[in-house]
Amino acid sequence: MAKDTGVYRVTEVIGTSSSSWEDATRNAVKIAAKSLRDLRIAEITKLDVRIENGKVSQFRARVSLSFKYEA
Repeated sequence: MAKDTGVYRVTEVIGTSSSSWEDATRNAVKIAAKSLRDLRIAEITKLDVRIENGKVSQFRARVSLSFKYEA
């Protein structure tokens, strides 16, 4: 019998950073962890950047997070 059974939900969040996609991902997880309990897996589904005046001004990471669903 599997030890870790249950129902999991996946939600998508977007993290931002002025320095890197890695930091944008960390920011997304950090903020989501404040309201979602028992985060399990983060999958980066899209990376993009905001450009202002011809320069990259912001890194953005779209992250799918799975967490245990509590009924």
